[in-house]
Amino acid sequence: MPIYMDRHDIPKEIKAEHVAEMHQIDLKIEHKFGCKGLTYWCDEDRNTAFCLIEAPNKKAIQDMHNHAHGEFPHSIIEVDKNIVESFLGRIEDPEKAQNTELNIINDPAFRVIMVIETSNYLNRLEANQFSLFTQKFHNSVSKSIKHFKGSIVKKDNNNYLVSFKSVSNAVFCALKIQANFKYITPKFDIKNRKMKIALSAGVPVSEKEGIFEEAIVQATRICEVVAEQLVISNEVKDLYESENRNTIINKELIRALKPSEEKFLLHLMDYIEAIWNKPNFNVTNFSKDLGYSKSQLYRKLINLTGKSPNNFIKEFRLHKALNLLYKQNGNISEIAYESGFNSPAYFSKCFLEKYGVLPSKYIQQHII
Repeated sequence: MPIYMDRHDIPKEIKAEHVAEMHQIDLKIEHKFGCKGLTYWCDEDRNTAFCLIEAPNKKAIQDMHNHAHGEFPHSIIEVDKNIVESFLGRIEDPEKAQNTELNIINDPAFRVIMVIETSNYLNRLEANQFSLFTQKFHNSVSKSIKHFKGSIVKKDNNNYLVSFKSVSNAVFCALKIQANFKYITPKFDIKNRKMKIALSAGVPVSEKEGIFEEAIVQATRICEVVAEQLVISNEVKDLYESENRNTIINKELIRALKPSEEKFLLHLMDYIEAIWNKPNFNVTNFSKDLGYSKSQLYRKLINLTGKSPNNFIKEFRLHKALNLLYKQNGNISEIAYESGFNSPAYFSKCFLEKYGVLPSKYIQQHII
């Protein structure tokens, strides 16, 4: 039977005890709707509660809640219980809560989400060096994440998705990974070494379909777009400084986005992801469609990404093309056109300038 997570936005006067009472009422009548409540999370500070429920469909959950206490969920998404456990640490009531009659759980589902992207430099090393270096890299990252009590949700050769309950631990972990990185990268590959770390924060159920989707999308976009190596959202910055008695973020090591920059990033990426592979797309369209003059767009992009509009478009396309090559989604010519380039020859030239290897050589080295 599918598993769902729902979100309830609760009034300020509703406390964890009230949520526990409603949960108990759900459990008493759940069988009538074919549901089984697994656990829940309550966050008094953010006025939210989240239920994890086995159910035949979303309507059954809505009907159960409505019949039990009338507290209709604001949003429901289908989830994988293993992914839920990776993000939130449990899929059943915590033991300490089971000793109380109501099983009162005042346990926020709010998490800090870390995304680490290593671009493609890891895959550009020759086979023997690749094996040794990736082992060092992944051992170092995994050790830091464990030390700072992070939970690895997903990882592959080039990316990590990690969940943290503590904002401070997430920031300290990112700084540790950043500090260790230069010591494990081979000296001959210094000019190519690239790692980006982004921290965002949020709750598991939002308006987007997918657990922690808003926070993941924001962190991923930061990694792909913002120029600096370690970048955090404004919310993470505020929470970190609050937790650490207003200790100010070190701007030399961490870039904290301003709310206006986050708004621009959201607008920019929603737009670019819809049109990036259209070959007739140009800077004039770019600025006009976003509602800026050419000079305004130039200044904003340079500040956020370090790239001019033309270079931003080109490198965004190359990044997408690289993923298509890695996934073997077509030959070089097909991927060149699919990525918005007008000719395979120009695509190969740009690819070589960006990644230091021709697409054909990349395929020979890294596609098995």
